[in-house]
Order: sequence, then structure tokens, then C-alpha cells
Amino acid sequence: MKRPDDLLRAIAAMVESQHSSQMSLTVVTPGAVITGRLAPEALWKERVAEVLRDSDHLGRFAAAFAPSKEDGDPPPDDGGGDGDGDGPTHLHFHVARILQGSYGIPDTGGMYRVALEDVSAWTIGDIGYSDR
Repeated sequence: MKRPDDLLRAIAAMVESQHSSQMSLTVVTPGAVITGRLAPEALWKERVAEVLRDSDHLGRFAAAFAPSKEDGDPPPDDGGGDGDGDGPTHLHFHVARILQGSYGIPDTGGMYRVALEDVSAWTIGDIGYSDR
């Protein structure tokens, strides 16, 4: 198993601890380049649950993303859920796109969860294309 980049893990931990969704990041993973804003896991799960609840066909899956009433608020270092207490294990993107040629898919941005150990390269910022 690969060891995630310590600097990238520190960035993910800061996003989790500050509950901020303003950090833009672009990552290279096997088969995809993903660009967008990072979100704390709890916020990301909440948004995914909202989208699923609004769907006639997928509404029942919303429960998998909603915290249980017994759990209360997630712990501050909850960044991927392997429970080892060593900080985040995943990046949670929202308003994100998979870059494919000169296109970003989807145009409006999606919700992606990426394992830190799968990131082979990254840069600060949201990469976009223009025709100029």
C-alpha cells in the first residue's frame, strides 16, 4: 500500500479541522484528473444525502451518507472513515469536474471522494479551460 503525500494529508486535515470548503485543488489519480474545491467529509456527506433524498429512485441511499442520531457530530479529524485516528484518508471534492480533453465533466460540478493514497500528483487551484 502506498503512503499518501504528507503535505497533501496536512491540507486535507486543515480542511477537516477548519470546516472550510474554499481550498481548490487538482489531483491526478489512476484514470482521471479531478479539479474542484475540497470540503470537509461531514459537509460532503450532507450534500450527497440531500441530492439522493431529492431523487425518486435513489432516495433510500441517502441514509448511508447521513450521520446516525446516536453518532451526533463526526469527530474533528474524520476525513475518510478508517477509524485509525491518523487523520484523513480521503479527499472530498464538491463543485468538481473530471477533466477530459478540453472538457470538464460535469459542466456544473460533481461530488467526488478520492483516496489520498491514489493521488499521484496534485496542484493547488482549480484548473479550467478556455478557447482563447
